[in-house]
Amino acid sequence: MDSEKVKTSAFFIQGVSTLTIAYLTSLTGFVYAWPSYTMENFKSNSTVLNAPMSLTEISLLGSLTNIGGLLATPFCGYAVDKFGRKYSAMLFGLPYVVAWGILSVTTSVYIVLFCIGLAGVGAAGQGISSIYISEISQDSIRGALTSTTVSGFFTGLLFSYALGGYLTYQQVLYVHLSLSVLYIILLMLLKESPVYLLKIGKEKEAAQAIAFYRRVEVTSKEVEVEIKKIYLQLDPRIDKILKSGIDLQETKELIDEKQDKYAAQETKAETPWQFLRRSESSKRALLAVLIVNAVVILMGSIVLQVYAESLFKEALPTMNPNTCSIWLAVVYLIASVVCATMLDKFGRKSLMTITSIISGIFTILLGSQLHKRWAPHWFTAFAIYAYSFVYNLGAAVVPFVLTAEVFLPEVRGICNSLAMACIWITNFVTLIIFNPLVEALGLGPTFYIFAAVCFIGAAYSHFCLPETKGLSADKIQPLFMKKARRALSKA
Repeated sequence: MDSEKVKTSAFFIQGVSTLTIAYLTSLTGFVYAWPSYTMENFKSNSTVLNAPMSLTEISLLGSLTNIGGLLATPFCGYAVDKFGRKYSAMLFGLPYVVAWGILSVTTSVYIVLFCIGLAGVGAAGQGISSIYISEISQDSIRGALTSTTVSGFFTGLLFSYALGGYLTYQQVLYVHLSLSVLYIILLMLLKESPVYLLKIGKEKEAAQAIAFYRRVEVTSKEVEVEIKKIYLQLDPRIDKILKSGIDLQETKELIDEKQDKYAAQETKAETPWQFLRRSESSKRALLAVLIVNAVVILMGSIVLQVYAESLFKEALPTMNPNTCSIWLAVVYLIASVVCATMLDKFGRKSLMTITSIISGIFTILLGSQLHKRWAPHWFTAFAIYAYSFVYNLGAAVVPFVLTAEVFLPEVRGICNSLAMACIWITNFVTLIIFNPLVEALGLGPTFYIFAAVCFIGAAYSHFCLPETKGLSADKIQPLFMKKARRALSKA
C-alpha cells in the first residue's frame, strides 16, 4: 500500500473543513438530547407549553426525529447528485434553523411535535456529510476525518445536555437556533467537492478545489494526478475493467487520451440505479455496508441508551441521572475521538472485529448482572460505561466510514441513502421488538441476544469484510469482486 504524505497545512485545512461539515451531526445531537431534559417540564402542570403533553405525545417527542429522518432519506441521494455536496449540506441544515426558530416562539404541543419531526429531516443529511468529507480528504487520513461525523454527534449530545442543566428553556432554544444558523454560514466558506465538480464537467473549479484542500498551486503535478484519479473513478468503463481483471494501473493511460478524458460524461444518460444494477462491485459493497450497519444497530446500543437512566437510578441512586447521562455522552465522545486516531493506523476491519468481540463480552456481563444480580449495583454502571466506550471505539464508527468510502462516485449518493434508510429502519425495528423480548425472556436474557449479535458482527467483519484503509474508491472496488478476492487468496 502506497503511503501518502499529507502536508501540515493541508491537514489543517482538511481538518477544519471536516469539523465544519461534521457540524451537521452536532445539530442532530442537539435534537436527540433536547427531549430528555425538557420531557419532565412538558409533562408537568406548570409546563411552558399551552397544555401538558400526554404519554402518547411524550412518546412521539422521542421518536418523530427518526420518522422525519426516514422520510427524508430518499431525497438525500437525489440532492447530493443534483445540487452538489456543499449546497446539499446547507439545504439539510435549514430544517434545524426553521425548527428551532419556530420552537422559540411557540407554546403549542402539536407545533412542538411538528418541529421535532422537521428536525429529523435535517438529521437525514448525515450521509451527505460523510460523502462530502470523504471526497475532500486524502486517502491516508480519510478514515480519521470521516469518523468525525460520529464524534460531532456526541459533541452535540454532550453540549446540549450541559445547556439543559444550566440555561432556561428559552435560552437553550436561542443557543440552538444561533448555532444552526452558524453552520450554514461556515459552509459558505468551503469549496465544493472536486469529485462532484468533475462529474458535472467543471474541471477548472475542481482543480481549484483540490488546490484549496491540498494547499498546493492549481498548476501543480499533484492536482493533475488527483484529477486523473477521479476521472478514473468516474469512467463508465470501470465496471467492465474490474470484471475483466485488468490492472487498474494499466487503465490510467486511457484517461490520458483526449477522447477518453471526458468519458465520464457518457454516464449522464445512465441513472445511478442503472449503474448500480450493472455494477457487481457496487452491489457487493452495498450488501456489505447494509449488513454491517444492521448488525451494529442490533448490538443493542440504542436500547441501552433508552434504558440508561432507569439503570443508572438503580446502580447509582445517589447520583443525579442527568449527570450520569452527561458522563455517558463524555464516554461516547472520548471513545469516538480515540477511534479517529486509530482508524488509519490499525484499519477498519481490525477495529470492527476486536471491538465487536469485547462489546459482546461486556454485554454478557451486563446481561448476567441484570439477570442474576451477582455483583454490587455499581457494577451495572461500570458495565454500561465499559460497553459504551468499547462499542464507540470501533463498531459504532466503522460502518459510517465504510459507507462514505467504498462506493464509486456514480452511486455514492444513492448507496449512502440506502445505508441511512437501513439505519433508521433497524433502529425502529430494534426498539419495537425490545419490549416484547423483555416481557418474554426478561431484561438480562435479552442482552444475551445482543451479545450474540456482537459475535456475529465480529465473525462477519473478520471473514467477509475487506480492509479499505488508505485506499481510494477505484482500488477498493476489486476487493468486492469475486475474481479479485480469489486472486488475493491465492497470492
